[in-house]
Amino acid sequence: MSGEPGDDAEPAPAAHRTFVDLTPLRVSPAFGRLWAGQAISGIGAWLTMTAVTLLIFDITGSTLLVALVGPISLLPTIVAGLWGGMLVDAFDRRMVAVVTAVLSWLSTLALLGFAWWDAAIAPEARIEIWPLYLITTVNAVASTVNSAARTAIIPRIVPEDMVSRAAALNGMTFGFQIAVGPAVAGVLIAAVGYPATFAVDAVLFTAGFLGVVSLPRLPPLSDVARPGWRSLADGLAFLRRAPVIRMSFVVDLIAMTLGRPHVLFPAIGVVAIGGGPITVGLLTAAMAVGTFLAGLFSGPVARIRLQGVAVSRAIMAYAGFTILFGLVIGAAMLGWFGPVGPDFQHVSWPALLLAFVALAGTGVTDEFSAIFRTTMMLTAVPDDMRGRTQGVFIAVVTGGPRIGDLVAGGLATVVALAVPPAVGPDALWAPPIIGGAAILVLIWALLRGSAAWRAYDARDPRP
Repeated sequence: MSGEPGDDAEPAPAAHRTFVDLTPLRVSPAFGRLWAGQAISGIGAWLTMTAVTLLIFDITGSTLLVALVGPISLLPTIVAGLWGGMLVDAFDRRMVAVVTAVLSWLSTLALLGFAWWDAAIAPEARIEIWPLYLITTVNAVASTVNSAARTAIIPRIVPEDMVSRAAALNGMTFGFQIAVGPAVAGVLIAAVGYPATFAVDAVLFTAGFLGVVSLPRLPPLSDVARPGWRSLADGLAFLRRAPVIRMSFVVDLIAMTLGRPHVLFPAIGVVAIGGGPITVGLLTAAMAVGTFLAGLFSGPVARIRLQGVAVSRAIMAYAGFTILFGLVIGAAMLGWFGPVGPDFQHVSWPALLLAFVALAGTGVTDEFSAIFRTTMMLTAVPDDMRGRTQGVFIAVVTGGPRIGDLVAGGLATVVALAVPPAVGPDALWAPPIIGGAAILVLIWALLRGSAAWRAYDARDPRP
């Protein structure tokens, strides 16, 4: 192990801990700087992600075109995950993180320029949306490699027995980002427009950059093949020998492709709950609130040993909350909560409250799943394979939601053709109900069918 953890620091006892353990921040100043910087810059990243979807919906009025943001960047993201993982294993991880962070920042500046141009020429004309697809693809590629590098850095700068606690801290940070970022995006867009919203992200980026630049050098600990076919083949050969790590990819892919309702939020904010952009921000923030709460009350994670079982149960609970969200949207579209409108003066408060609770539940359960899956990855995988494994993992967690966006948008459109007009033109209730039910069945079957997954023990981590 290299980095800055203090050799004489004693971890806080976790046997009866309820709240998140801050010991990794005290033991490793390097991790503390990385964590704080990412907490701040991540707010800006979520500002941008929310603003892009709202801008495309504002220009086109099409949920399907919003849904295409993810699938268009899917193949480049997968390639970036695989290639970036090789870069992380072969080169200094700090250097890889710095370069990709700058690339993400430049893509945000490009979005700012296009948003400014659209605001300058409207209402006479609107910009073409294909540049937005291109820029968000570049951003997704850079973010994928950057995330692989930052995650692979963690076991090098914190003690091994604190990896799960560091993962919980990162989860709490992630929840904070998406609780604040999308909600602020909705308010900023309504108050000052899209260009200013993208500009805020460009400013907040500075904190994340400083957190990465201040890290110590983190070169490879052993000889690793340079990026290329041999390095890729070595990584894939490792995954063939790692049934637990493979299963962690599969269960997450199922949850993200079948239980992700984000792409429906712009339409829900207009025709189901009402409230427009502010409602979209609040719905996205609801999941983040759950994520933050899971991180805040993550004290017990250090003593949970059967982490494969824990992941499966968390995902099944996630499916249940997803179904609940679909039922709320269905009831709202049937008019059970009264009339709605596209501005926040005509929002259905009962529907918004129930939807918020359901989505917060998905955030809690998804985060507990993520904490255990990340801990498995960082403790069971050897250091010289962490980059490549993280590359595949990030490709899954980035690509899965993009497939999920297409599944949700397409399913809503297809089901709408077979249901009465009274439930709405897009059948926005269908994807979460159908997808949640499918997740329950598939995860139950995989848990029953894999002895290695059921038996995985954190005291003896084996991939």
